[in-house]
Amino acid sequence: MITIRQKSSHGFILPRYNIGLDSSGKDAKYTFISHAHADHMPSSADVVYATPATAKLMKARKFKGNVNTLDFGVPFSTTNARVTFYPAGHILGSAMTFVETNEGNLLYTGDFRCPASPTSEGFDIPDNIDYLITEATFSLPLYRWPRHELLFEEIRIFASKSLSEGHTPVFLAYSLGKTQEVMHALAPLNHPVQVHDSAFPLCQIYNDMGVDLGNYAKYDKETVQNTILVTPTQRLRNGMLDSIKKPKIAYVSGWATLESRRMQMNIDKRIPLSDHIDFFELIALCERLKPQKVLVTHTPNPDIVCHYLNNRKISASPIESFITHA
Repeated sequence: MITIRQKSSHGFILPRYNIGLDSSGKDAKYTFISHAHADHMPSSADVVYATPATAKLMKARKFKGNVNTLDFGVPFSTTNARVTFYPAGHILGSAMTFVETNEGNLLYTGDFRCPASPTSEGFDIPDNIDYLITEATFSLPLYRWPRHELLFEEIRIFASKSLSEGHTPVFLAYSLGKTQEVMHALAPLNHPVQVHDSAFPLCQIYNDMGVDLGNYAKYDKETVQNTILVTPTQRLRNGMLDSIKKPKIAYVSGWATLESRRMQMNIDKRIPLSDHIDFFELIALCERLKPQKVLVTHTPNPDIVCHYLNNRKISASPIESFITHA
């Protein structure tokens, strides 16, 4: 049995193999980073391993350590294990980490999406997995995503209708991953898009990696009127909308599934575009793979997922019940 130790709120260590998974510090000689979101990127580490796109995004987000790049599908040998990145479909550069050892193998998903985000490198996964450490961010049966094509069309319709009625469409989206998905959906409209300062350098990396983000520029309060604005939700608190006479606001997130978000945020449209796997996709994937053990993490409630899997004769438990704290 592979020993797993929790390093922090989101990172794990495989102590027998000197391997860290999204972990900070110096407790592991080999630290593999799944993607460049803040809750997975280490706060401190001398040297880490990541995909080329993740390395660029980490540097753009002020990571100070050294990043060794590892391409998808290219095995890397440590002292006593073999590690391979598989595309996770979450955001650009996102990777699942497959660790092969004499005690069996382990796949750490990080955050992932299947079917993959169209602005990622796709999704692929090994067929034979012993231990699966999987996120379950959207861990309830109420989360079932419509197809990307339908949601992208919904984004374009909202933007076009708002503009035709004299409104400035505003999309609330996280600066890394979701912003670029929204822009990719809007690109066929060929209408000027402005993005918040926090997202602008990240968009340039997406462009450099071949993702079409359309006609965009950095947010400018003097010229934002009649463009399409994409900005993180929290940026609205600094008066960003004060320069827009007639905004029309769409909230883009898997959490938009919840009707309560519309009332809490005073928005006009909820679009449930998520870069995480939904509940039913996760159950179906585990049924296909049939790992020896599923360990559930990154979830507000692992019990529901574990209940569904165990009823299907797939052994599953919250990772907290499996890890070693010593």
